[in-house]
Amino acid sequence: MREIVRLAARGDGVLEDGTHVPGAVPGDSVGADGSIIPGPHHVSPPCRHFGQCGGCQLQHADEMVLREFVTNRVVNAATGQGLAVEQLLETHLSPAHTRRRATLHSERIKGRVVIGFKQAQSHRLIDLAQCPVLLPELVDMARLLRDFLKQFGPKGAVDISMTRVDQGIDLGLTNFPLDGLGPTEGALDFARNNGLARLSIDQGFGSEALWEPEPVTVTLSGVPVAMPPAAFLQATADAEARMIADAREWLEGANLVADLFAGLGTFAFALSEGRKVLAAEAERAAHLACNAAARQHGVQVHALHRDLFRNPLQPAELDRFDAVLLDPPRAGAKSQIGEIARSKVARVVYVSCNPSSWARDAAALVEGGYRLTRLRPVGQFRWSNHVELVSLFVRD
Repeated sequence: MREIVRLAARGDGVLEDGTHVPGAVPGDSVGADGSIIPGPHHVSPPCRHFGQCGGCQLQHADEMVLREFVTNRVVNAATGQGLAVEQLLETHLSPAHTRRRATLHSERIKGRVVIGFKQAQSHRLIDLAQCPVLLPELVDMARLLRDFLKQFGPKGAVDISMTRVDQGIDLGLTNFPLDGLGPTEGALDFARNNGLARLSIDQGFGSEALWEPEPVTVTLSGVPVAMPPAAFLQATADAEARMIADAREWLEGANLVADLFAGLGTFAFALSEGRKVLAAEAERAAHLACNAAARQHGVQVHALHRDLFRNPLQPAELDRFDAVLLDPPRAGAKSQIGEIARSKVARVVYVSCNPSSWARDAAALVEGGYRLTRLRPVGQFRWSNHVELVSLFVRD
């Protein structure tokens, strides 16, 4: 028998000779016939859909292996770019049942409505009966939707977005034509009877709010911010709080901070106490929401509408700030990082959802004279191979 020694980036077990074994974790053994003999770190998956549903890859791994997987994904990315980490902080894993946003899919199959995530490497839907990742109320809402979609839904596929906001669940349906009065009234009744915070419908011309009894908000560090449909929000409040705590500690004493790729202001509002923050964002709806919340609540956040990919802040602009925080999309922030590397900014906090693009950008910062002093891996998407991190760079 041969033993699994590590996990690959996509979650497969790996033998010493480099052979990938799906469904295995370190400590498992593989027989001559290819069968997996579970080892001490192989646990029973908490979800009946595991192995079919493409949402999770690692429910068969215990807590220790999960933590090592997240840690190694981040550390290996850094090592691959020759980065030296002065202090690797404890890896943070979000608990089960904490994910507050999700995109599901629905279609009619043999007269019944199926709602769920897609099977791994397939367009086939797995009918969601349970989900230990999502907030329970989101799972309950998926169940309630089946009868509504069976009665009023189209023949084709429907995309379903759900987000837990201050007022309840913000529900969006895409590819959902409202043909006539009946479906419209049915949708309004569904929203009213199930206490939705908002129901948005996209009939092919963009999302429109059909039901919103009061303005939908999400509270960020005590500041209620208007939540545009489909706006970005950290997947779990738990991981958001961990990353905010790190950013606050690392930027202590910085009186003027630039928050780049600021979105709704998740970090800008968290950092605004006792300092001034510039919140730069390209997506117009998010920028307007951040700006309105700052003005309404008298917070020292100045919202700037700016495309940092095409028009990054220049060194002369950056040099005004004591520190910069950035949380770019998965592609990273190559252009903006290049300008930061040429600036005199003393501290940079970089939050990332992609260790590979982060490591590339981090190498550019180090080449520009920064040191990578703090690094915390974050497993916000529990049991997934999707890994995040928060890091601190300091210029001597």
